[in-house]
Amino acid sequence: MTGTGDHAATAGFYDGVPVVSGFADLADPDRYHPLPDDWTLAVADVVNSTGAVAAGRSKAVNTAGAATIAAVTNALAGRAFPFVFAGDGAALAVGPDDAATVAAALAATAVWCREELALGLRVATVPVGEIRAGGRDVRVARFAPSPDVAYAMFDGGGVAWAERRMKDGAIGLPAAPPGTRPNLEGLSCRWSEIPAQRGVVLSLIAVPAGGGDREGYRRLVADVLALTDEQPAAGRPVPDGGPAIVWPPPGLELEARAARKPGTSLALQRLKVGAATLFAYVLFRFGMRLGPFDPAIYRRTLVDNTDFRKFEDGLMMTIDCTPSVADRIVARLDAAVAEGVARAGAHRQASALMTCFVPSPLRNDHVHFIDGAGGGYAAAAQQLKALPAHPAAAG
Repeated sequence: MTGTGDHAATAGFYDGVPVVSGFADLADPDRYHPLPDDWTLAVADVVNSTGAVAAGRSKAVNTAGAATIAAVTNALAGRAFPFVFAGDGAALAVGPDDAATVAAALAATAVWCREELALGLRVATVPVGEIRAGGRDVRVARFAPSPDVAYAMFDGGGVAWAERRMKDGAIGLPAAPPGTRPNLEGLSCRWSEIPAQRGVVLSLIAVPAGGGDREGYRRLVADVLALTDEQPAAGRPVPDGGPAIVWPPPGLELEARAARKPGTSLALQRLKVGAATLFAYVLFRFGMRLGPFDPAIYRRTLVDNTDFRKFEDGLMMTIDCTPSVADRIVARLDAAVAEGVARAGAHRQASALMTCFVPSPLRNDHVHFIDGAGGGYAAAAQQLKALPAHPAAAG
């Protein structure tokens, strides 16, 4: 389905995309469905995320990336749409009726990032039909890590194409007025860093090379996933009991800045968030139920819902593994790069970060984005960018 077709039918396209329960199945291009031409792809990217991470601001970078998803979700009143969190940015797509609303939410998020986080955030939208005219495609699949959430996966090269165009200045949204704020309700960063349980947290990105050897790329993905399957829970960095919680939480300042309404003092908002997080800490620390809220159930759901592996025009994962497994994964990636099958980067660190979007703690559809705490996807992407244009011919 690539034509515009019936407007109402294309608007409801994503609801009809089948949900895939096996992550390895997502390496199969047949699992992906073309977005309608009249849909819009949106991309966001933190400017100089590598520098921000080097300055110890990984949590702020992740918060900026997750803020784009929170802002759009709230602007659309919770309606489902495909999105992917990429650590220092995000990609998402919406139907024809929502393009203007999403553009306004993203422009507001860019202002919030600049004024509250001191981070630049590039934002852009582009019609899917224009991406196809540029020789790329945008196809989407849905993956359910648990019965309660389904994350989108993108294929076709269209996201990467749009990101390059945005970074080159060819596309971009007009700046919103100073002081404009998105609705970031539900965005939180309360959990502590998650130390590696098996030795190392490995963030990796592996995208197909330009040669078109899709079968070779699928073998690469299958080999990497087989190596991760040697680890408990496929290398999920979040322990079975969930991450540690402390008070005050490490993300208190970020959450206060996300929740602050125009005209409210930051000091007052810190007090409000401090009180709310202290209350939550007591509930979790002592396992106290409050009406329908059960912290034990919330923790189990949090673990099941974590987004630690995805496809965004290629494989992206942040996993907890032994050093020997990390060595074997990196060696397999290096071999694929040398063969001209893929472009890849990987970064090791001692812990992972979690950034959360919780529309309501009383529902089980809260989502939790995982990245490496020491550079993560941003560092892996830098390695990928540093590769020669034609790696097979370079060695």
